[in-house]
Amino acid sequence: MVKINGELLDKNGKTVSEILAEMEINSQHVAVELNEEIVSKAKYDETILKDGDVVEVVRFVGGG
Repeated sequence: MVKINGELLDKNGKTVSEILAEMEINSQHVAVELNEEIVSKAKYDETILKDGDVVEVVRFVGGG
């Protein structure tokens, strides 16, 4: 199981790109943290999630 934004999900073996697509999130509008380290957008396709990983997907929000 992988914890994504606080929720345990069966996403072992999926890439960051795959989970973002499943969540219908545009990868250009978020930052992804894996086990407390930011994942470079260039590595989303090759970063494979494994059991016990903790992922946080943070959306950019504009404001003023």
